Amino acid sequence: MSYQCPLCHTPLEQQNNFWRCINNHQFDCAKEGYVNLMPVQYKHSKQPGDSTEMMQARRAFLDAGHYQPLQQEVAAILDRVLPVTAENLLDIGCGEGYYTAAVADRLQKARPVQVFGLDVAKAAIRYAARRYQQINFCVASSHRLPFADRSLDAVLRIYAPCKAQELARTVKPLGYLLTVAPAPRHLFQLKQEIYPEVQLHPEADEKLEGFTVLETQTLSYEMQLTGLQALDLLQMTPFAWRASEATRQRLGEMSEFRCETDFVIRLHQRQPD
Repeated sequence: MSYQCPLCHTPLEQQNNFWRCINNHQFDCAKEGYVNLMPVQYKHSKQPGDSTEMMQARRAFLDAGHYQPLQQEVAAILDRVLPVTAENLLDIGCGEGYYTAAVADRLQKARPVQVFGLDVAKAAIRYAARRYQQINFCVASSHRLPFADRSLDAVLRIYAPCKAQELARTVKPLGYLLTVAPAPRHLFQLKQEIYPEVQLHPEADEKLEGFTVLETQTLSYEMQLTGLQALDLLQMTPFAWRASEATRQRLGEMSEFRCETDFVIRLHQRQPD
């Protein structure tokens, strides 16, 4: 499958170390293997997406295996529902590729599926492409997916924002969308360290136009972290912006920090035309 030009929406063809469309819009391949499909006029900041510090903290936290149950669950669900004829899957907001790689490893044992990872953060994609060379990575906007209409058999979306219209446009009829969002008590104890009054995550029953929800499940368990791992967890979340220096010091000095995870996983299917 080819990418689609983010400027004129015609197919891109790879020629040596760049991608080009019929209108001569050109996008260079980085030495790590990814392609940057984020035109400067679509950027809302100089370096959109997560910072390098957030990326490094998330990488250390995920590599320690604390979210491995979620990683394995999403891979198992996609392996169960996707037919052996599935050709293309996209991970939106893939970050450093932790979930993307696990999904690719599992799915490709039984089907010739190409796996794509997309994120707006260039630093994360650079690292992902260097580490997981069996996956096609791109820097691009989730609100303007660089893929043709009805070209994707499945999309994985963990926390990442994306326009429902873009999902409906790019997913094949009867294709799948798997989403993960925080359930009410996700990281409750971490929030207790930061906020004087902790609010539960709202229980939003997400309805996406063009899709039917087939399954909804929660995945919850307690993590036992060291103080340094708790700091990594803090740094990779939006809560880091609200944490005081005293909170960071207190977390870092803990010998053990117990914290709940609470995820809601929804499997959606694209409605037939």
